[in-house]
Amino acid sequence: MALSVSSRFRCHPRSWRRVLIGLIALAAGSASTLPGSIAGAATPASGSVSDTSPTATWSAGPFVVPNVTGTTGTPSCADSQFCDDYALQVTVPSGYDAGHSVRITVKWPDAAADFDLYVLGANGQEIAASASSNDPETVVLPAVTASYTVRVVPYAPLGDSFTGTASLVGNPVGPPPGTATPPTYSASSAPDSIKDAHNAGEPSIGVDRATGAAMFQAYTSTLKVTYDSAGAATWADKSAQAANGCPQGSVTSLDPILFTDPKTNRTFESQLAGKTALTCYTDNDGEAWTPTSGSGINSGVDHQSIGGGPFAPGVVGALTSYPDAVYYCSQDIADASCASSHDGGLTYGPAVPMYSLLDCGGLHGHVKVAPDGTVYVPNKGCGGNQAVAVSQDNGLTWTVRKNPASTAGDSDPSVGIGAAGTAYMGYQNGDGTAHIAVSHDKGATWLYDQNVGQSLGIKNVVFPVVTAGDDNRASFAFLGTTTGGNYQDPSFTGVWHLYVATTYDGGQSWVTADATPNDPVQKGSICTAGTTCGQDRNLLDFNDITTDTQGRVLVAYADGCTGACATGGPQNFDALATISRQATGNTLYGAYDALVNGTHTKPKPKGGQ
Repeated sequence: MALSVSSRFRCHPRSWRRVLIGLIALAAGSASTLPGSIAGAATPASGSVSDTSPTATWSAGPFVVPNVTGTTGTPSCADSQFCDDYALQVTVPSGYDAGHSVRITVKWPDAAADFDLYVLGANGQEIAASASSNDPETVVLPAVTASYTVRVVPYAPLGDSFTGTASLVGNPVGPPPGTATPPTYSASSAPDSIKDAHNAGEPSIGVDRATGAAMFQAYTSTLKVTYDSAGAATWADKSAQAANGCPQGSVTSLDPILFTDPKTNRTFESQLAGKTALTCYTDNDGEAWTPTSGSGINSGVDHQSIGGGPFAPGVVGALTSYPDAVYYCSQDIADASCASSHDGGLTYGPAVPMYSLLDCGGLHGHVKVAPDGTVYVPNKGCGGNQAVAVSQDNGLTWTVRKNPASTAGDSDPSVGIGAAGTAYMGYQNGDGTAHIAVSHDKGATWLYDQNVGQSLGIKNVVFPVVTAGDDNRASFAFLGTTTGGNYQDPSFTGVWHLYVATTYDGGQSWVTADATPNDPVQKGSICTAGTTCGQDRNLLDFNDITTDTQGRVLVAYADGCTGACATGGPQNFDALATISRQATGNTLYGAYDALVNGTHTKPKPKGGQ
């Protein structure tokens, strides 16, 4: 039976934890006769920071008994599972968050020990966490007046104590915004006659560059969208099903994903089904589909992604006439893995771990492949930073490379790759803002990290997505709001729009535009805490972005505020399949900057992802 948007599988972002170290710690704690559950409570038990008194510290411990309940979700704090709580009050003037953040850090002496950091809002809801194996653990929050509970969980305490610090810190001053004219965008939505038109949370998109058709995945439906010379869109259902060659398609899904290879124009449609996937591909925009093995053995159970591109040189490449590699990546309990296909996606080799939960949190973003075959999978929490898992040998081995200027966030980051291999990583920083950085050495170092929403007063973002064309051109889209505070609180009152930031100088500067200035995408809260959410998880967990043959940017998103909501009425928690397509301005391919009556006139260049 098909699942509804509200029940579709996607676990809490903190659910997949360091199981192996947790079992060891639990065994060690069980052997002890010390109580541990009330020893060393926070001293002092509360504190405050303000613009005139910006720092507060506390300590607690020692702790002996581990609390590993976080391996299956939000940690339990029952009597036998100790959590240390510190009450923090932040008091600052209005607007102070424009230049400041609250940084909360816990650290401990023994590097072999492990504590986890959670921050709860006034209503007890988790709003931030740093739950890796790193010392220290750090979260960054907007500097607004609020009351928090800072919860420290002794995951593997080993008899150690910790010290906590809360500080008001100045935000780094980024470069000024770009001076280029920002592009404009035009939105089109699936008609009500389309199945899953209003069930389009976490959509994905690709473009067949031979035909110009956009392929859009919405739950179990695959939709083909074509544009006429005036930019008007026509939507058609081309879902994979038994009648067109894919008996396993459009039946059920725990997570949907779609990918179109920009060179071969092959489109893959996949539905998650436990530790495998129901996957088919089409070479003619959904007229006919070919079944595949779906994924590699032993793939994970959540957060699947499919991507592809050239094989890296020097190792085994294509085994058939299909020239490109195809990758299937997903997460499991103790790690996340990728499997590679050398026959165009028909079959996959064994799934290879990209990292364990000692390195990064389980959830990851979409896999992308550079023109030289380098494979990138971004992650929002690797030791307190955003990072990319990188493979340079067609998925045989992986290395995690962090952006040290970043802090862990709550939305999957995204990578776009230029025509010569420049990598652009866009992410939701720990304070909720929209950041992007650039790497010219496959993630080893990162340049020009900056907040691209600051000039428009954007204080919270979700669902960052990035695409690139020419090596010095990229676009970064996200849902954003100018309202600060905890956007996951059901009482949050922010209004959300789709924004797109674009660089024409290799990420040194960006111009950011509201792509939906007269049509809010959501009003109120957007929950990213998985199946623990209420009705404000209507948009689910991510959006997607791509370019067409001429480098126009197309952003796939679910419109959560439709009908009367869009014209001033209350939020209606819709999830309408929508594409925002670039209407004017320079595209991501410089060869098409000259326009004649809105039609590009120069030949197609080679492009990135």
